Amino acid sequence: MKYVPVVGSTGKPLMPCHPARCRQLLRSGKAIKRFNKGIFYIQLLFRSDGYTQPIVVGIDPGSKKEGFTVKTKTKTILNIQCDAVTWVSSKIKARREARRARRFRKTPYRKCRWNRSTLIKSDRIAPSTKARWNLKLRICKWLSKVLPITAYVVEDIQARTIQSNKRNRWNTTFSPLQVGKTWFYDNLKLLGDTYLVQGYQTKQQREYLGLHKSQKKLSNNFFSHCVDSWVISNWYFDCYQKYPENLDMLLISPIQYQRRQLHRFQPSKGGIRSNYGSTMSLGYKKGTLINHKKYKLTYIGGNQKGRLSLHCVNTGKRVTTSANPEDIIKIYSILPWRYQYKPCSSPS
Repeated sequence: MKYVPVVGSTGKPLMPCHPARCRQLLRSGKAIKRFNKGIFYIQLLFRSDGYTQPIVVGIDPGSKKEGFTVKTKTKTILNIQCDAVTWVSSKIKARREARRARRFRKTPYRKCRWNRSTLIKSDRIAPSTKARWNLKLRICKWLSKVLPITAYVVEDIQARTIQSNKRNRWNTTFSPLQVGKTWFYDNLKLLGDTYLVQGYQTKQQREYLGLHKSQKKLSNNFFSHCVDSWVISNWYFDCYQKYPENLDMLLISPIQYQRRQLHRFQPSKGGIRSNYGSTMSLGYKKGTLINHKKYKLTYIGGNQKGRLSLHCVNTGKRVTTSANPEDIIKIYSILPWRYQYKPCSSPS
């Protein structure tokens, strides 16, 4: 990050400082190091006046990747590109099929009854829709803990409706996207002032500033998604800046956990269906960030025969499947996502 977040002695977020100022505070013993799920910040040990400037978060929702920009009037504090949650619907479908298949096998099962997860409620949201929009809300809450955010600006995406001459015209008034974003806006207003920007307005502002948007939507490039989130946050300050001075990004990817299942879907030799999935590994929560004696900074995955599986924090690639739990030096926190800092000095 170009600037280091600062938290007061009481836990109140203050204005971020320059890295040189951060080092000076640490050397003089006036601050201590802190870390929060991929963001390094410092906490002051003395009382401060708590003066803050307006800080806005620009949010560019997407189907595969999403952009977030934290910005003041003259400085870009942080750019985040996050992978969207797209796997929940397939998980729910597999769970439903496994539950139904068990009823036709010669195994004890409960009597069929109305599925409580499908009860019609006025405030119910589909699991896949809620998981997708809840990730955006979690990121906003995460940022608000270390930065004094005053407002949120979101690009108000619209659902593509299908015109039909039939009597059933539900698609023109209902969509999971509409339900999800309404829920997100209602909860986001509890964190701070919320403003909506239409897609065509974002495009107009981007063309006015002379910025281009890359067509490679899945690339880890500032001009794929973060350019729109930067334009949105800059719109809040009446387009005060003409070009983003900070193109560095924090790449975030939510960690997928194998939740507990009754047994494996496919039986092994002899027709045995072994237990599968859990959120715990040898007493440790999966996704726990640790410092291992041999494999250094990693997070915990599965386990097998009394050994832990460790994964890389940046890529999620499995480092080993035979780590000794006794070699864990320090336990930090539970990670909800993987993170990787990508510096970028040019628009290429």
